[in-house]
Amino acid sequence: MIGVIISLLVTIMVVRILLKKLKAQFVLFFGGLVLLLSAVLMDMAGLLPNGAQILPKGVASTGFVGFDFFKCISSIMSSRLAGIGLLIMSAAGYSTYMSKIGASAVMADYISRPLRVFRSPYVVLAMSYVIGALADLFIPSASGLAMLLMVTMYPVLVKLGVSRLSAAALIATVSCLDMGPTSGAANYAAQVAGMDTMTYFIEYQIPVGIVVTIAVAILHYFTQRYFDRKDGDKANEIDESIAKQSDLDSKGAPVWYGFLPMIPLVLLFVFNRFVISSIKLDVPTAMFISFTVALVCELFRKTPKEVLTTATEFFNMMGKQFATVITLIVAGELFAKGLIATGTIDYLIEGTKHLGLPAYAIMIVVVAFISISSVVMGSGNAPFFAFAPLVPDFAQQFGVSTILLLMPMQLSTGLARVMSPITAVVVAVAGCSGINPFALVRRTAIPMTGGLIVMMLTTIILN
Repeated sequence: MIGVIISLLVTIMVVRILLKKLKAQFVLFFGGLVLLLSAVLMDMAGLLPNGAQILPKGVASTGFVGFDFFKCISSIMSSRLAGIGLLIMSAAGYSTYMSKIGASAVMADYISRPLRVFRSPYVVLAMSYVIGALADLFIPSASGLAMLLMVTMYPVLVKLGVSRLSAAALIATVSCLDMGPTSGAANYAAQVAGMDTMTYFIEYQIPVGIVVTIAVAILHYFTQRYFDRKDGDKANEIDESIAKQSDLDSKGAPVWYGFLPMIPLVLLFVFNRFVISSIKLDVPTAMFISFTVALVCELFRKTPKEVLTTATEFFNMMGKQFATVITLIVAGELFAKGLIATGTIDYLIEGTKHLGLPAYAIMIVVVAFISISSVVMGSGNAPFFAFAPLVPDFAQQFGVSTILLLMPMQLSTGLARVMSPITAVVVAVAGCSGINPFALVRRTAIPMTGGLIVMMLTTIILN
């Protein structure tokens, strides 16, 4: 019980510091080290029957417990960097390179063109969400995709008669489902679940994602139409003080460049156990193949010096992802390791068993916690990366599939964060359209809440 109290106090401290917008990595590292130190002190006092397990399984002690704290960090770092780390960094690097050479802009322009055929504004609005969600599979940056759609899809919607608020709200939400092999959170969830990325994507994410996408599109149709009628002319007001104009910059790229962002996903769909099983590609390999193809294409258009200068952006982004996402994953795992070492997780599992709660109830509680954290923090990565490593033990103890708990956690982070006025994509869209972020999240709250409910129900039904 002492371990639980210590963990609760440390968790509250961590949350309070995170709310002050300090870097999550350092906060979680600090919280994890405090918990590990507490576990050692509890062990010395004879309060931990099984001893203080502060190192990952299979990792040998340095011989001095003070150094073991940092051995824990280095062992987690080395294992994650070679696996999920390389995967996330290569995917982000390729996405950035596609933007730099104009391929993402060309693709965004062409996927928006079919919308111009239709004349019913709110039908087009609903269809736009589906198209945007599809584009998110190829352009995994929420803010990056939103900015592309603000100069391609946004004018089409407004011209058809959809209010500026409705069009902006839709664009802010198109990347709410973190799906596919280019998503860092999805890749991490797959690794925690003990399966390859494409299996997680095809067998689990796609069935749930299709249902949620349709539900959110329908909710956008009715929600935005209702608010447009209710708000009237107010829905088209622009705050010039925050408005920022953006233009579509395709860098002079030819039409066929629009296919380049699709290459990794096509390769991963074809070369796996579902299609051509004799050849298996992993995500980093697919990204490097695609990067090489794009480089060759660029060499036909530009001088070698120009091409290689731009190509360094691929590796620059890999470094940025290490500094932001990978370190956050390691910090989250260290914090989770601290919770385990103090005996908190075992205590919670036993306590929950005595309550007799079904697995579905636990899933709802976990999703609610992650969702609230995402709204408050403006990001779902910190709470998800901190608590995702605990899910397999929870699932095993309750005799349920890890996916039943893990996938709703992972998908809820994206759905919930768009209801926060401080989320990067909401701030970016609000600034580009000249709309107050709080007015924007008023329009996103209903579709995203509905999406959360549908996501949980679909997960329960399919699992």
